Amino acid sequence: MKRNLKVLVLIALFAAASCSFTTKSFDNPDKDKLLVDLITYVLDRYHYDAKEVNDDFSEQVFEEFIAALDPAKRYFLESDIKEFAKYKDQIDEQIANKEITFFDMAHERMLQRIADAQEIYQEVLREPFDLDQEEELNTDYEELDFVKNKRELKERWRKQLKLSTLATLYDKVEEQNKKLEEGEEVEEKSLAELEEEAREITKDAMEEYFEFTEDLQRKDYFSVYINAIVMEFDPHSYYLAPLDKDRFDLQISGQFEGIGARLQKKSGEIHVTEIISGGPAWRGEELEEGDIILKVAQEDETMATPIVGMRLEDAIKLIKGPKGTKVTLNVKKKIDGSVENIVITRDVVELEETYAKTAVLDKEDRKFGVINLPKFYFDMQDYKERNAASDVRDEIIRLKEQGVEGLVLDLRNNGGGSLKTVVDIAGLFIKEGPVVQVRSNGEDGQVLSDRDDSILWDGPLVILVNEISASASEILAAAMQDYERAIIIGSKQTYGKGTVQNVVDLNMAARNTDFGDMGALKITTQKFYRINGGSTQLEGVKSDVVVPDRYSYVDVGERDLNDPLPWDKIAKADYKKWDGYIDFKENIANSKARMAQNSQLQLIDEYAQWIRKKRDESIWPLSWSGYKARLEKNDAEAERFKALEDYNSSLTFKSLSHEEALFANDTILKEKRERWHEDLAQDVYIEEAINVLEDMKLNNIRRRELAAVKD
Repeated sequence: MKRNLKVLVLIALFAAASCSFTTKSFDNPDKDKLLVDLITYVLDRYHYDAKEVNDDFSEQVFEEFIAALDPAKRYFLESDIKEFAKYKDQIDEQIANKEITFFDMAHERMLQRIADAQEIYQEVLREPFDLDQEEELNTDYEELDFVKNKRELKERWRKQLKLSTLATLYDKVEEQNKKLEEGEEVEEKSLAELEEEAREITKDAMEEYFEFTEDLQRKDYFSVYINAIVMEFDPHSYYLAPLDKDRFDLQISGQFEGIGARLQKKSGEIHVTEIISGGPAWRGEELEEGDIILKVAQEDETMATPIVGMRLEDAIKLIKGPKGTKVTLNVKKKIDGSVENIVITRDVVELEETYAKTAVLDKEDRKFGVINLPKFYFDMQDYKERNAASDVRDEIIRLKEQGVEGLVLDLRNNGGGSLKTVVDIAGLFIKEGPVVQVRSNGEDGQVLSDRDDSILWDGPLVILVNEISASASEILAAAMQDYERAIIIGSKQTYGKGTVQNVVDLNMAARNTDFGDMGALKITTQKFYRINGGSTQLEGVKSDVVVPDRYSYVDVGERDLNDPLPWDKIAKADYKKWDGYIDFKENIANSKARMAQNSQLQLIDEYAQWIRKKRDESIWPLSWSGYKARLEKNDAEAERFKALEDYNSSLTFKSLSHEEALFANDTILKEKRERWHEDLAQDVYIEEAINVLEDMKLNNIRRRELAAVKD
């Protein structure tokens, strides 16, 4: 599987992301050299399993950097790679000598090849594609060689552009046929006319694509080079340039200070793509989705700064700002094209989708609660301000006030977060005791424990996981499994990330320099272990009840990355299993039996296998008849899976009363919650989790209560 450096680069360099916090480094070569020196020093001293920087290391960095710059092999020529190859075993020496010659050469050549590609796509898209020509394209780019010359390069671009155009053409033909079948009055267009429209859409997409590449500076590419070095140590260590550090903080805390709008650059203009519910712009009700921001002025400025043509990140820096400050936006309104000034007072903007959310349902005179936790977030400036543990605590208290008799904690797709919040959340479900063990290289394991002997929730508990549940999610699921405190329902195993990262501020190591902000390094410093002594690294957490999902046959785990740390184990911690259930294993067996007979899950398993099969099909026909036949075959095969969308458990979910009170003034939040509740009703995993809670409630008498009856 492609290592995730390539994914980062595709996002950082070429994706038209709505918030576009592009990876940043530096334009000053002396600063670049210092950065390389600082990072390799920190890695060597603090990484959990520091690698020797030698010729083998150099070759790996070389391959990954080239693959990151040109993953689809549509820029560099074979001659470029041969020219670069003289540095293949010299990067280690360049690091030691603070040299960046290889990077400089690759960067300059990349700019040249991008300019070549811009000429190529414009030339190719001027003329119609031959839709009858029998040819094909291999989209498994790792199998391809670099082209030998510009003629072959143009041919590779032509085929890729033709495939993109065919995809749009197919949609246009289907749309037209549907309207004609439904009796709509439409101007029926020929295939040639629709091809021209599809080709124009491809051209627009390419213009937008290259608009982003033109905004990139040398420092952007240098960050890619740095991360080719850093991620050779392990998949989860990487460099955070100054703006990426801000983005990382935002992901961890779920909040930032600004106006509360998502922006995107299109044709040189800064467009508002979303107004964030609850933020200053949302409260002001003047700035709207689709508006174009022309100029920006701070409250102490008399002249506004034009931002048309400005890099998106530079425009964002002008618009964002500390809580309580004012910014004036000169805006072209979408609705009528008028231009007006809008004054917004910046504030803390919370991204609602980051935070825990809760639903309650009634089933046969019993109430059950569902808490969805997207990540283990916390405020990096003040842990007590807001964190996942305190929010989950508050939600449980509210659910108890509603009289719920069982709780589902949904950790599916939760990629992790704060280790402290894991320990605090685990403490809500156990009296006291160890939650996780953490070990630095060469040291004994340190046990992190819940030391509060109170239990907030002592009722039945089910935890949902999948292959994307990682890191902190795995710690919590593993602890609850080892205590036999919860039944884990989900994928065969979770992601398998058993490492701990810390963020090192590189400015602390680069004092007394005039280079400005050096950014930070996210570095793997520890591994964590279950309280039973086993690591979750690579192995993940095995669910008590295994159910298929769409990821079942896709390589998405830690073991599918390059250079993951190995699995191992240490001595178990001192803990006692939860004494609150009887027939615990019988409940698991009952759930497995139900799942084995569930036709919805059988169809999901078949769908997952079909997805894997389609992912492996990399050869695409480029004639209209061949492409159309492939898509029609896919559509026919997919028809039987539409039943998955029709499934409904007949369970009805609703928000808690405190949240329903917000809906009158926040229709966006109301719509989001209604959509979530509908998804829950169609979720077979949630349905089974409720079934398990019913079993645990009906069939399980807590041992201490049973003992009290006997006494």
